[in-house]
Amino acid sequence: MPKLRPVDARQPDAAAIAEALAVLRGGGLVIVPTETVYGLAADDRNPVALEKLFEAKGRPQDKPIALLAAGVAELERHGAQLPPAARRLADKFWPGPLTLVLKAPAGWLGFRIPDHPVMLALLRAWGGVLAVTSANRSGEPPATTAAAALAALEPFVALALDAGPAAGGVPSTVVKVDGERVEILRAGALAEEEIKRWSGA
Repeated sequence: MPKLRPVDARQPDAAAIAEALAVLRGGGLVIVPTETVYGLAADDRNPVALEKLFEAKGRPQDKPIALLAAGVAELERHGAQLPPAARRLADKFWPGPLTLVLKAPAGWLGFRIPDHPVMLALLRAWGGVLAVTSANRSGEPPATTAAAALAALEPFVALALDAGPAAGGVPSTVVKVDGERVEILRAGALAEEEIKRWSGA
């Protein structure tokens, strides 16, 4: 049975983070809090874990999963290219509800630096990026509580970190940056006008 683990939203305890790390390193899936909605996390380097993530979502394998990181350095180590327009958006909105789709060695990938103490603590402890998608079945509304996320995905999940209701409730805005060309792929928490203003598009 999956475990619902309460965690302080502002000051997550090391034991909760260590528990989540152990699940992720073992190829399991963890429900995680972010400032937008609850997410479902997996080790992006583990093919079995990624397959489980796609199965849990009911998501087509050709639809990439966003990668969350604690800082820009982790993105650059992953090979992400941040042209000036992307750098301007990152400087303004990260950490926060912006997913940037950037060119990387593996193709176009979505990256985000979340603005949630629990998620950031987990990412820092992990030491790299995690594959994270919204914790709901594809086509269903996003989950704003750990309990709702667990109800939707329970058979696939080993652990759910419960930091209380998600403050935002709206998924991140997804923006593709190709050189100076900026394209909003999914409307979300950030307004289109703000994206255009700060990207210089």
